[in-house]
Amino acid sequence: MRFRSDEDIVAEGSRPQESCLMLHGLAARSQSVSGGGRQITALHISGDFVDLHAYLLKTMDHSVVAMGPCEVSFVPHTAIRSVTEQSHHLGRLFWLSTVIDGAIQRTWITCLGRRSVEQQIAHLFCELYRRFEAAGAATDFRFELPLTQAQLADVLGLSIVHVNKKLQQLKNTGLVEWKNPTVRLPDFDRLASLAEFDPTYLSLRNEPR
Repeated sequence: MRFRSDEDIVAEGSRPQESCLMLHGLAARSQSVSGGGRQITALHISGDFVDLHAYLLKTMDHSVVAMGPCEVSFVPHTAIRSVTEQSHHLGRLFWLSTVIDGAIQRTWITCLGRRSVEQQIAHLFCELYRRFEAAGAATDFRFELPLTQAQLADVLGLSIVHVNKKLQQLKNTGLVEWKNPTVRLPDFDRLASLAEFDPTYLSLRNEPR
């Protein structure tokens, strides 16, 4: 199924009977705040099983929103239950997916609470590059990020003006080039050092689970 930018894939407060797998595009988990604002709490790329949480949560405490044109596949919870009962290994991999989501969430909280805005942006770009790279969608420190600055502001919990200012500072250092939608990281190691980026939380190593 295809969705347009800013269209709800899964609505907050709904009781879905299926979970969605990202086939193409970028989606976000988001929670509404008073005054019509929102906080984006996660970004999901192609290959992510976005809302396995819904299988056990039942009532959604957040929305899943398309950040640009998206294509997703919906998997009924009855099928997930059947597969996990028949294949314990696949059940562990589903569990791993939600555990990694939790690890990313913890790291985002640390960034929001303890790092400067420049570090937060740098950390997010480092994370997304490694995730896109693992999914086969990035190489040579370049990837496609179809986010607007307004959407990035919703990720960081800041105003568009503040985000624009800090982005310009990062661009002036030569560490980030962003000609929407293409992001290029000319000196990844120096950017990672600035961000204090350690990819351990992404669990990208291929090892038995």
